[in-house]
Amino acid sequence: MEGILDNDPFGAKQTLDIGGKKATVYRLKKLEELGIVNLSGLPYSIRVLLEDVLRNIDGEIITAEDVKNLAKWSPESVPASDIPFVPSRVIMQDFTGVPAVVDLAAIRSAMQRLGGDPKKINPVIPADLVIDHSIQVDYYGTSYALHCNEKYEFHRNKERYEVLHWAQKAFDNMRVVPPASGIIHQVNLEYLAPLVHVVRKGSEDVAYPDTLVGTDSHTTMINGLGVLGWGVGGIEAEAVMLGQPYYMPIPEVVGFRLTGELREGVSSTDLVLTMVQMLRKHGVVGKFVEFFGPGYRTLDLADRAILANMAPEYGATMGFCPVDERTLDYMLQTGRSREHVDMVRKYCKEQGLFMKQDSPEPAFSSTLELDMSTVSPCLAGPKRPQDRIAIQEMSKVFHQAMKEAFEAKSRKSPNGDVDYGRWLGDGGYSIAGSPHHTGIVKVKCADDVSVTHGSVVIASITSCTNTSNPSLMMGAGLLAKNAVERGLKVKPFVKTSLAPGSRVITDYLTEAGLMPYMEALGFHVVGYGCLTCIGNSGPLNEAVSKEIEKKDLTVAAVLSGNRNFEGRINSQVKANYLASPMLVVAYALAGTVDIDLSTEPIACDPNGQPVYLKDIWPGKETVDRYTKDFVTPEMFEEEYSSVFKGTSLWRELNAPSGLLYDWDKDSTYIQEPPFFKDFPLEAAPLADIRDARVLVMVGDSITTDHISPAGSIRTSYPAGQYLLSKGVDEKNFNSYGSRRGNHEVMMRGTFGNVRLKNRLTPAKEGAWTVYLPTGEEMYIYSAAMKYVESGIPLVILAGKEYGTGSSRDWAAKGTQLLGVKAVIAESFERIHRSNLVGMGVLPLRFRDGENAENLGLTGTETFDIQGIDNLEPYGELTVVARDAGGKQKQFTVVVMLNSAIEVEYYRNGGILHKFLRDRVKGE
Repeated sequence: MEGILDNDPFGAKQTLDIGGKKATVYRLKKLEELGIVNLSGLPYSIRVLLEDVLRNIDGEIITAEDVKNLAKWSPESVPASDIPFVPSRVIMQDFTGVPAVVDLAAIRSAMQRLGGDPKKINPVIPADLVIDHSIQVDYYGTSYALHCNEKYEFHRNKERYEVLHWAQKAFDNMRVVPPASGIIHQVNLEYLAPLVHVVRKGSEDVAYPDTLVGTDSHTTMINGLGVLGWGVGGIEAEAVMLGQPYYMPIPEVVGFRLTGELREGVSSTDLVLTMVQMLRKHGVVGKFVEFFGPGYRTLDLADRAILANMAPEYGATMGFCPVDERTLDYMLQTGRSREHVDMVRKYCKEQGLFMKQDSPEPAFSSTLELDMSTVSPCLAGPKRPQDRIAIQEMSKVFHQAMKEAFEAKSRKSPNGDVDYGRWLGDGGYSIAGSPHHTGIVKVKCADDVSVTHGSVVIASITSCTNTSNPSLMMGAGLLAKNAVERGLKVKPFVKTSLAPGSRVITDYLTEAGLMPYMEALGFHVVGYGCLTCIGNSGPLNEAVSKEIEKKDLTVAAVLSGNRNFEGRINSQVKANYLASPMLVVAYALAGTVDIDLSTEPIACDPNGQPVYLKDIWPGKETVDRYTKDFVTPEMFEEEYSSVFKGTSLWRELNAPSGLLYDWDKDSTYIQEPPFFKDFPLEAAPLADIRDARVLVMVGDSITTDHISPAGSIRTSYPAGQYLLSKGVDEKNFNSYGSRRGNHEVMMRGTFGNVRLKNRLTPAKEGAWTVYLPTGEEMYIYSAAMKYVESGIPLVILAGKEYGTGSSRDWAAKGTQLLGVKAVIAESFERIHRSNLVGMGVLPLRFRDGENAENLGLTGTETFDIQGIDNLEPYGELTVVARDAGGKQKQFTVVVMLNSAIEVEYYRNGGILHKFLRDRVKGE
């Protein structure tokens, strides 16, 4: 966006001395002096957004009017207009980054075919890609687990890693953090984020806040550092990388006021799980959440990062933590230079972005308040992060879920067979007014170690959410120490794992002398990456697996992650619970979730004496002392000094080179996607969708894991059959997430979750549908291809919160490749809706109070969607549904396109399609 710096209609541009440096600053206070805004009344997050728009005025795409619109923000009236946001950088992980790199490579190839200059296809906005999502827990509980898992990781992902190695050299303005460095969000928090940039632009140094978008939902973790940023679809991120602004509605901002302090024995994980439940109930989808209050000021930045990380779980666009002295303390603790930190302080104070002790509290659209002293230890599950469970209620809630599942099964079963193994409904469960069912035998302090309902078969300290926090990790190490000293052991059927979010964690646990105790309980380091939280938990012990299958057991996973959706963690584990690292260790020792850890013994010592959780729980004073003594800036400086070099496995890759990627038609990991092949320079005119059939009809809370699973590939499913046909052994299938560079796998895996409940096939779970013209049951992929061959367009019918979960671009790409032209839902998750638009799939919403059920739709009808030729943002279209007898139902749907630019994206068949056409025409 050249020339932006020359546009300064408000006279806000000024050269200032910030921390001993002369730099150009776009002063927000100038807008206040002009009477355009009352800066102190704005939430801090809106102030950062306002600076971005002010600095990037170019008179065409971003205008002075955009600044004025945003400056009008008030709690009473949020301006109903979109603004263009230009992030300072983009961040990706490899699951979502590989498709982005493959798309960029494909655009380069298409650019050359169309007679353009492929060298012009580079990230315009700086991009970082952190490889952290591909390692799997194949080996665990041993000293060699890390080495073997990393070696297996490179064996499985060689082709993927070669394309990323190529991209590191082929593209300007892109950095790649190799495998075995840590989790994307923790590396971002501890190293990549400068908080304030000072960058040479033309003849001047320009200072401005760090802002970003990322191709992972939990990009919001960086909000804990006071950085404005959130997760977007991979398609949107690619467009931003290529210089397109990100268009967004001006958001409401919900203030979350924290008071009091956490009690002894309560962790910041307990705090965030409590907040997730509160904010979900309040309703914050599409909104910013901003933290403030006297309790907020007492929280260390690592605790704030946890609150910010789980913004996707409470539904917000982001959870913003304003900058204060604790922010700067963290920057120094993690090895940033004092000179840089002084510059950040001076800049933020100059711009009104620094929260002082006496700063007035901003005005918010609405406000929630939580006294942190009321928070108690808890978990969340068994399949949604917002379903909080106090530890004293854990056994009761688990039994109730089993009871409801049993009753539902009995109602459906013709012969009344008892089966505790199935879950009820799509959206969680309720325990209101229900007695504590006692149909399952409980093992308290006995020696019985057989697997049964409620057995914990996975206990994993994993994910950026908690491993970023030294206090939580020290707490887990100290609890392990206390447990080992009492002679306790983890039950033999528990698969234990420790996946640090950065290598620094291993350093300080080792320096503190706690690693041997973790390892004594089986919590050896298995890898540096997302692992269990993303579904890379690896296979269970074979004997345990067979026992689960034989008895159809509902077993449990307890993990320190942020996601526990159905089918995500492990296909054999139906009950998944989020918890602090300390509670992960505790439940591994107990071996069951069918226990009240507040009153029942966690286990018995070798002398038969009961040991309670309170006996081994480390005190806050001890945790704080260990954290202060053993977490040092030198550790961060040392580990990050060579972060881009990678291990010898990375350095020894035989990666291709050159401007264009050399596509290998025999690769099962990387294929040139079909999106830009036979590409017309002119988009076809918009037209109505006629005679469409329903491919999938689903209920509420369908996640992107349901639509595009990231985990294991079943041999019997279409993706597995494809890989077998290519000569790939089942043991080398890897995961869907690792094969996102190959559209042939991903389109076959679309709607391939084993827990998907398609209402067209109510008797079957999984990737099944009915090919409606003949009434045949078949795989969704197979039916879609028959529809495509017949020229029949497809639609999806859905309930509330369609597409919730990870920002997974293949959930939209796969949908488009299956021939789906529109999705009609009661509501959409923000990122998935954007991704659908980005791939030319029309998102439509039922009118308030209407849904497929009360409209009498069965999913077997033929659909016409009328009025598309006159498409407008938030306009209305008419849908006519005809049943087999010719009877018609007519209803109105709302067009979920947010702006005129989104209409243009849809008209062109997607964001990248529009970008390529514009680039070729601009040659």
